[in-house]
Amino acid sequence: MLRFSRPQYFHCYPTFVWRNLSGDRGSFDLRKKWMGLSVMLWLGLQAWVPLNEDASVLAQPQTCGPPIYCARTDRRVEPYPKTPPTLGPAGSIIADPSFHSRILRVTDPKSDPDGLGRSMMSPASAETNAWNSDGTRFYVLTAGGQYVLYDFDPVKMKAHPRELLPFPEGDFSHTRPNILYAASSNNPAFQQYDVSNGQITKLQKVSDCVKLRASDLAFSVSVSADDERMATMLGPEQDRNFMVYVYDRKLGCRWYNTQTGEIGGQWGPKGTISAADRYLIHNTNISPSGKYIWVERGSSSVGNWWLIWEVETMKVTACPSWCSGHHVVGYSHVVGPSGERHPLDLLSRPLNNLNATNSLVADLAAGDSQHWYDQHLSWNNADPNDDNPFCLSTYNGGNPNIPGAPLDAAGPWENEILCVEPHARDSTGSRVWRFAHTFSTAKNGFWSTPRGNVSQDGRFFMFTSDWEDQLGREPSNKQQYRTDVFIVELR
Repeated sequence: MLRFSRPQYFHCYPTFVWRNLSGDRGSFDLRKKWMGLSVMLWLGLQAWVPLNEDASVLAQPQTCGPPIYCARTDRRVEPYPKTPPTLGPAGSIIADPSFHSRILRVTDPKSDPDGLGRSMMSPASAETNAWNSDGTRFYVLTAGGQYVLYDFDPVKMKAHPRELLPFPEGDFSHTRPNILYAASSNNPAFQQYDVSNGQITKLQKVSDCVKLRASDLAFSVSVSADDERMATMLGPEQDRNFMVYVYDRKLGCRWYNTQTGEIGGQWGPKGTISAADRYLIHNTNISPSGKYIWVERGSSSVGNWWLIWEVETMKVTACPSWCSGHHVVGYSHVVGPSGERHPLDLLSRPLNNLNATNSLVADLAAGDSQHWYDQHLSWNNADPNDDNPFCLSTYNGGNPNIPGAPLDAAGPWENEILCVEPHARDSTGSRVWRFAHTFSTAKNGFWSTPRGNVSQDGRFFMFTSDWEDQLGREPSNKQQYRTDVFIVELR
């Protein structure tokens, strides 16, 4: 028996793909048939819209995929199914029952390298560039703090563990698929790791530039698109870190002490910033252009909200208004929620002019969403013009905490995986593509929030889910349920 999928369009001609009940695939291409039959079938297909499909999906004449996707852009409320889809083991693929995107289960209890069956997760930050430049490798982490590198076949959507990484959360190069950058924590130094041969190269030692205390560590690293600049934050722990540290391969080091307002190093102007802001650091991220660093405050003695440091200058600017929530930077823009009216009231701002806001999603009203939800944004696929969509996952802290219970979906986009155009086209605003439900309650601690990382080519989105508490109990804490890592195909 044959089961037909919806048509896929290539060069304005439909190609049909079939799958029999044993899972074998085949296809036939109407370009090989005579034109009369092609025209008749084409016209017939345009009038056919499957149940629960958005008509715009079938109207796409070109290959689906970044930067223009064929996924739904409607605003219809899409309730969760009564029970979550049944999962196979790691390596199995399902189709989201509502949005029809393919979802790969990357990990399961057997994926724990120590054999303990612990949770597996995507990186803590959605801004982390956890995919390599050609989309053939990514890394995940265990509940024990180990980082596991995976090989990935983007055609077959197959993933296989490769090795344990020798350092914590790193940032893949934008230009070389085998290179991963990291900042060693103790005795901080920038390093690069060649995953093809296991070679570690130390690039720059922080103590060669600035004096540190014995308790000062390096936390995470972000790298510019040309691999010339990299940044980290220094201090004793998150929310108590006090220094943004930048290394330029040609110019050397540069630093900004957020507690004193002093900027120094081996290049660029030095002194004390004119802004009054004094604070400690929660998180930092360098723009792909290497010209800006986004800084999220931890505790603050003077000022509020996140800030932008123009690295080559003494200019540090705090977000002036509508600043709450998670944000992400492109080459020259920062995007994130306003925190007003609606949880998907997303704003884009030039990094050199934070007062100039551009509202992306049009026609939102306060009553459009009965529940307020949070989101994590990822833009690892940003291009120099910041035209490529950014992607995100949303989650509601009020989701039911009953195993197998459907998650909240009081409005569109709630508990979903989305990508958004970064510039509003006209009065209709930016398109918001809808790819999948997350199936994550976000009730099993921070690590059960469905943080996601988009691949550098914009074709895949890796995320964490507890699958509505269907993945078993966490071995070290029987009060919580496990999480695993999943990848959804973006088409």
